[in-house]
Amino acid sequence: MAQALLSAVGIGLLGMAAAVVLGLRGNDISRHISFGIFSTLVVLLAHSMMMFYLIGKGKAVKDAMVESHLTGDQYRRIAAARKPVFSIATLAMAVTMITAIVGASVDTGVLPPIVHAMIAYAAIVCNLAALRTEIGALGESTRIVEEVNRLLSS
Repeated sequence: MAQALLSAVGIGLLGMAAAVVLGLRGNDISRHISFGIFSTLVVLLAHSMMMFYLIGKGKAVKDAMVESHLTGDQYRRIAAARKPVFSIATLAMAVTMITAIVGASVDTGVLPPIVHAMIAYAAIVCNLAALRTEIGALGESTRIVEEVNRLLSS
């Protein structure tokens, strides 16, 4: 599941990059809009599903420890590992949504394209930062789950 979520974020980022290139070229605006909308939806879904996945992993660790009467700080560690994901992924989703909304304003002539472009660059940076944070959180949560599984089997 983690690989699928990371792949979805990656596909969304590639789509955003393609939308930027198409927007800078300026000769195929309908394709730019299509790539932008599709990428926005994929990125929003992937980040929100990533947060739910990490919540589920934490709950699974907590439940396993309670049911098996295990002592340790595994739940605290998994909560600490996932905590930064919520803030940076939420920021990435917000900036991505703002980019799409401002893009519609550019299309109607309300705002100049440079405003949309600058926010789009910020969205890509935020999504890259979120991806980096999510990779770290997934790696740490996997190590903690394996540690709990070893404790359960012994």
